[in-house]
Amino acid sequence: MRFRVVIGLSNNLSEELTRSIKALSEPELVSILRDAHQPVFRAHQLVKWLYGKHAASYDDMTDLPQTLRTFLEETHPLLPSRLIERQIAADNTRKYLIELADGVRVESVGIPASDRLTVCFSTQAGCAMGCVFCATGNGGFQRNLLPGEMLDQLQIVAEDYGCRVSNAVGMGQGEPFANYDATLGALRLMNSADGLHIGARHITVSTCGIIPMINRFADEPEQFTLAISLHAAIQSTRDQIMPGVRNYPLKALRESLLSYTKKTNRRPTLEYALIAGVNDSDEHLAALIAFCENMLVHVNLISLNSIADSSFKDAGKRRAQLFERTILRAGIEASIRVSRGGDISGACGQLAQEQRHN
Repeated sequence: MRFRVVIGLSNNLSEELTRSIKALSEPELVSILRDAHQPVFRAHQLVKWLYGKHAASYDDMTDLPQTLRTFLEETHPLLPSRLIERQIAADNTRKYLIELADGVRVESVGIPASDRLTVCFSTQAGCAMGCVFCATGNGGFQRNLLPGEMLDQLQIVAEDYGCRVSNAVGMGQGEPFANYDATLGALRLMNSADGLHIGARHITVSTCGIIPMINRFADEPEQFTLAISLHAAIQSTRDQIMPGVRNYPLKALRESLLSYTKKTNRRPTLEYALIAGVNDSDEHLAALIAFCENMLVHVNLISLNSIADSSFKDAGKRRAQLFERTILRAGIEASIRVSRGGDISGACGQLAQEQRHN
């Protein structure tokens, strides 16, 4: 399978969606208001209404002049997303099925803790990467999401929990770096004081390893956090389970991560889902340690979560603990992720976009 990186907006988008206010980044919002001969402070007001207050229509934006609201309605329609279904896990993790303006659906997850609320948001509807252990990958690709559609997910979750989002992770449906410009625009709106005002270090984006975009991400000025879905440090195994990144070999990925850390002085996370009989052998453990040698990284070991019609099984708690101990003894940071929301198919790799029940 050959994978072509898609940057910007998908050709699948309707003309109305490409005109939507939610397709625009914060600098683009400033630009359209400047073109409309409006002062810059109007752009700040607009961002606050759209993303700080989650306004449902331009009519709600009462401190904007009526002429400006009419202009925006005619040129850049505000297309709302709506909640279709919510499921609540035993640990109060909540999964949301959200319908976008054109009827396309995505899933998001709210993960509460005592002092924070984390939202796992989607950057695409479906995914073209084809990872064999992932429900999203098995469902195919529909389209890229707009920046505002990514923020809609956080706002819907925040309103349901009744508190602000403190952490955001782009680990839902889709490959964020295959929709790089829109994803970065969303991250910046999440970080913006006029938007969701989430600290940059509390915003994480996870990629399967699209090297040109990792290199580009290293040059961005914000301190966003990077995670890499690694899942195997032996090339043949990674090619088998992650066909979408066959064109980006492990050697080149390692060099890109070394360059990233040198430029940013930030520690990326390597995500590794342990799959019984696939990537959990002593050979794979040794390869993982060798891959991490002399790198500033954190290995996050993940239990494989079950998905329909899959023969892959989790390697088990003991194997995960062995991996963790051995990696730590090698002087590499490592931890076992506490899985949340598995009883509602809201854990890592389980997101799809179908309604579960009527």
